[in-house]
Amino acid sequence: MIVLGIETATVQVGCAVGGVEGVLAEFHAARGRRHAETLVPAIQFVCQEASIELREVSAVAVDIGPGLFTGLRVGIATAKALAQALRVPMIGLSSLDLLAFAVRYTGRTVVAAIDARRGEVYAATYRPVPGGLQRVSDYQLWKPRDLVLELVALGTECLVVGDGVLRHRALFDGDSRITVGTVGYAYPSASALVELAHPRAIREEFVQPSELTPLYLRQADAEMAWRKRREGMGAPAGWTGSVGGRRNGGDGDGGVAVAEGGG
Repeated sequence: MIVLGIETATVQVGCAVGGVEGVLAEFHAARGRRHAETLVPAIQFVCQEASIELREVSAVAVDIGPGLFTGLRVGIATAKALAQALRVPMIGLSSLDLLAFAVRYTGRTVVAAIDARRGEVYAATYRPVPGGLQRVSDYQLWKPRDLVLELVALGTECLVVGDGVLRHRALFDGDSRITVGTVGYAYPSASALVELAHPRAIREEFVQPSELTPLYLRQADAEMAWRKRREGMGAPAGWTGSVGGRRNGGDGDGGVAVAEGGG
């Protein structure tokens, strides 16, 4: 079973293909935020490098966020279009789970933090379990200083990874129990997406393209501006119209997910 993974939740755009043998080819680029122009040629490139025809893909996996709104929309729209064209199912995974997966053997509490702009980060906390990590918090939007206070209150050794912590590194360096991951762990990777998605594909834990939605932890700028404009025009209190995008508060599973290896 061949899985195509598409990852566009951050300033990095990436894709990978793999199967039971592991990841066969991958591509990542993090310059210019040209997700729409980069993604389709990158998919063609990894298929060529892996000597795979696109029609051989059995499932399409995609990073559903949280992350940058434009990147998520490009990645999810492309993944859905491919899945529908190939008539294959989809798998959606969180950007924060992908970040944590890369450091699953640390033995410490892991915090994945993605830059959310506006002086905030998207973050989730994981604890080590045999063979990987288990998520023990919801996906949340944090002020970096509040997240640091939360980690200090945990009283355990923590490894914090992601571009969110690197952007606000000075705050996290103040406690000896908090270790900041290197730039090599700044972004979720498409190879991690394929590794995590493949066992789910074997178990047929799929969603149909029409059922897959992005994980937004706050409103897009356009939606916030539209709401303010409506309020200024005298819209009723509690009006909930929107101009695109869906806001999800979490994945509704009680805050627990397991990051597992491939195979």
